[in-house]
This record gives sequence, structure tokens and C-alpha cells, in this order.
Amino acid sequence: MPRSTATKTATSRTGTASKTAGKSAGKSAGGSSRSAGKSSGMATQKRSGSTAQKSDETMLHELFMDELKDIYWAEKHLTKALPKMSKSATSAELSNAFSQHLRETEGQIQRIEKVFQKLNTPAKAKKCEAMEGLVKEAQSLMDELPKGSKVRDAGMIIAAQKVEHYEIAAYGSLVQLAKVMGKNDIADLLAQTLEEEKNTDQKLTRLAESGINISAEQEPA
Repeated sequence: MPRSTATKTATSRTGTASKTAGKSAGKSAGGSSRSAGKSSGMATQKRSGSTAQKSDETMLHELFMDELKDIYWAEKHLTKALPKMSKSATSAELSNAFSQHLRETEGQIQRIEKVFQKLNTPAKAKKCEAMEGLVKEAQSLMDELPKGSKVRDAGMIIAAQKVEHYEIAAYGSLVQLAKVMGKNDIADLLAQTLEEEKNTDQKLTRLAESGINISAEQEPA
């Protein structure tokens, strides 16, 4: 075979081999790129889902802490009002009920501080607008109603039960949130306070129904 023909044949074969290798490499690189893209997308989705879940848990924890700080302020504020209510009561039984609840409230504050300790967080209070308003309302009743009257006692029972109902709602919610977060020891602590608030509310109802409301109805305007 002439040299020029042999050279052309070799060159042709080399070109064909190069094209084939190029196509194979392109396909391989393209497939790898697509596979890498899919893997990267799946990884991103997993990270996003994990972040969303973590964010939800953090938001629930923040809600719990916010409500805990709220009731902490409320209880401390209530300790300033209860002595005045006890002193203003005409009925000795009602006065004693307010004094007893003051002692309970001081114990409840200590429980809240234990909750903060269990959460490794400094005990901080956040002003509770609701409790401030309820205490102001109780003070207004004491100022407006006649001193030494049973109607004043009836008014103070109403004001005190509004406070108790607010606290029952607050502690009931905190107990449930603590359980959802898996903090059963904290839920148990707060449940003790919840029972005390319910008992106080029932005691006030008994005092009102057993005589104070009846005596107040007989007082002239």
C-alpha cells in the first residue's frame, strides 16, 4: 500500500476514535452532572425540612417562655394586692381566704422559679397587662363600695374570681405546652399550682353562696 494512503487511513481511524471517545465522555459527564444535581436537590430538601421542624419547635418553646414570664409577673404583682384585699374584707372568712391565698401565691412564685432553673434560664418577668387590669379593677371596687359592707365583700369576690379564672387559663395552657414539649417534670410542677387556683376559685364560690351574697342583697342602696 502506498504511504500516503496508509497515512490517510490511520488519520481517519484516529479521528473516528476521538469522536467516539468525545461522545462517550460527554454522555458520561452529562449523566454525572444530572445525578449530582438530583442528589444536591434532595439534600437541600432534607435540610429545608429539618430546619422548618426545628423552627417550629423553637417557636413553641418561645411561646412557653413568654407565657411563663407573663404569669411570673402576674403572681408577683398579685402578692401586693392580696394584703389590701384581706384588710378591706368585712367577712373574717373572706379575709382569711385572701391571706391563705397570699401564702399559696408566694409558693407558686417559687415553683415558677424552679421551672426557670430546670430550663437553665434566669427567672425573668414580663409585664402582664391582663393582671394589672384585673388588680386595678379590684382596687376600684374597694374604693367605690362602702367600707364595712357585705356588698363590698361580694364585689371583691367577683374581682378575685376574675383573677383566678385568668390564672386557671394560664396554668392550664402552660401544663399542656410542657407536656407537648416532653417536659413532664415541669408540667407536674405547674399542675400543682393549677389545682390550687381551682380550689381557691371554688372556696370563693362557697363563701359567696353560703352567706355573703345573701347578706349583701339585704343592704339598702
